[in-house]
Amino acid sequence: MITGFALICVNVLDMEVARDFYVDTLGFEVDVDVVQDGFHWFVVHAPHQPEVPLMLVVPGAPAVDEKIAERIRSLVSTGHASVGAFATRDCWATYRELSARGVEFVEPPEERFYGIDAAFRDPFGNHWRLTQRKPLTGPPPG
Repeated sequence: MITGFALICVNVLDMEVARDFYVDTLGFEVDVDVVQDGFHWFVVHAPHQPEVPLMLVVPGAPAVDEKIAERIRSLVSTGHASVGAFATRDCWATYRELSARGVEFVEPPEERFYGIDAAFRDPFGNHWRLTQRKPLTGPPPG
């Protein structure tokens, strides 16, 4: 039985830019920063959710060959690597805070059947949602 997430992997294109964005801009905390066998990766987590780590890695050897790495980099940079959603208790406040820190949103917060939701991309093109969930009381409208 699956009991939850152990690690979420996100492909990025530059480790220093990733650190600046995910740690300095979004406020994540670094768990591990490793270079092993020529492969650099680091793991971060949201301050209030250390049990859900996010591993940031540049696609390439030895994990994947160059042909596959190039495909992954292309998907990331064109915004076709939709990653997921970050939770927030107040979508509007977090939107204002992150916008002031330079995060460029592609969709401002909007009320939806599941809560308030906004969208932004990281510096590489990865598409993220910012979601303030509300309890669902039935099937979605429509």
